[in-house]
Amino acid sequence: MEIEKVKVSIIIPVFNNEDFIAKTLESAINQTLKEIEIILVNDGSTDKSLEILNKYKTFDNRIKIINQKNQGALFSRFEGIKIATGEYIQMVDGDDFLKIDCCEKLYKFAKKNSIKTFYIPQNVGGRFSVFSAVGIVPLFLAGIDVEKILEGAREFFDSFFSKNEWHLIRKAAFIYERSKCYKMNVLFSYSSLLDEFNKWYVQLWGESLGKIDKKGKRVGLTPIGLLGSIDQHSFLQLLIEGPKDKTVTFIKVKNFESSLKIPNLTLSYLEKTDFVNNRLFNELINAQCDATKESVIRSGIDVDEIVLETLQEKNIAALMAYYELLTSAVGALFEINTYNQPGVEIGKKILFEKMN
Repeated sequence: MEIEKVKVSIIIPVFNNEDFIAKTLESAINQTLKEIEIILVNDGSTDKSLEILNKYKTFDNRIKIINQKNQGALFSRFEGIKIATGEYIQMVDGDDFLKIDCCEKLYKFAKKNSIKTFYIPQNVGGRFSVFSAVGIVPLFLAGIDVEKILEGAREFFDSFFSKNEWHLIRKAAFIYERSKCYKMNVLFSYSSLLDEFNKWYVQLWGESLGKIDKKGKRVGLTPIGLLGSIDQHSFLQLLIEGPKDKTVTFIKVKNFESSLKIPNLTLSYLEKTDFVNNRLFNELINAQCDATKESVIRSGIDVDEIVLETLQEKNIAALMAYYELLTSAVGALFEINTYNQPGVEIGKKILFEKMN
C-alpha cells in the first residue's frame, strides 16, 4: 500500500513477545485509518519475535523494523521516534492490542483540537507511569533533561535485573516479615526539594499495597512522608517515645551544590547559637539528619538510609525506579495485584451515580 502522507506512526518496542506480537501487529495492521506506518523496534529479542516481525513485513510495506541490542522499552521508543514520519505518534506495547478504530478516532480528535497525542498504556496505573509519556512529556515541556531521567532509571532497572541490587530484595523481605508489628513506613527526606517525591511515595505505597490478598485478608502498610527538619518536632516525639509500630527510611543528600553559609554572627545573650556560625547549610542539614537518625536508632526503631550524591535528574530517576521495584517486590510477597486500585474505582462509581 502506497501512502502519500503518513498520519500516524505506531511505535511498538518488542522484546521476547512471541506469544503476543502477532495479535498486536494484527490490531495495528487492521486499523480503519490506513495512512499509518508501523515501526517495530526489536530490542534484542532471543525468542522468535524477530522472525514474526519479518514475516509480517513481507506483506505490508507500512512496516519498518529496527534491530538493536537490548536497551529497554523506553529507549526503544526513542529510536522509533527518530525515524517516524507521521503527523502523530502512538505508542503501543508489544503485548497490547488496539481497538480497530483507535487510530482513526484519536487522529480526528487531535486534528479537530490541534493537539499532540501520546499513547498511554491502559495497564499502567498513574503512580507507575512516571517513566511513560504521562510523566516524561510534561517534564520535557518544563525543560527537564528527560534523557538523563530515562538514563538514570534504565541504569537502576538494568542493575536490579542483573541481580546487583539484592539489598532491595532483603528490604522487601524485612518489610513483609515484620508487617504485622510494623504497620507504618516513615520516609524522612532531608531536603525540601523532595517534597513532591514524598507525596508520590505516599500514593505509590498506599495505593499499591493496601489490598485484599488471595485469602480475602486485608493487607497493607501506611506510608508517611516527612521533611527534615520541618517535620522533626511534630513527629520525632512520636517516633522516640510512641508505639514501636513503624520503620523509618532516611534520605540524605550528600551535596546540595550550594555554597550558602550561615553568617559568622554573634548576638549578645544568644552566644549558644554560635556553634553553627560560618557553616554551610548543607553541612547543618546533614548533621541534623545524622543526629535524628541516631536518636531514632537509640530508641529501638529499625532504620535504613538512602544517600543521594546530588539532586540531579539521574539520581532522582534511580530513586524512583528503586521505589517502584521495592513496591512491586513487597506486593509480590503479599500475593496481591500491586498495579490495580479497585478501592479507588468504587469511589469513582459512587461519584458517577451521585452525579447522574
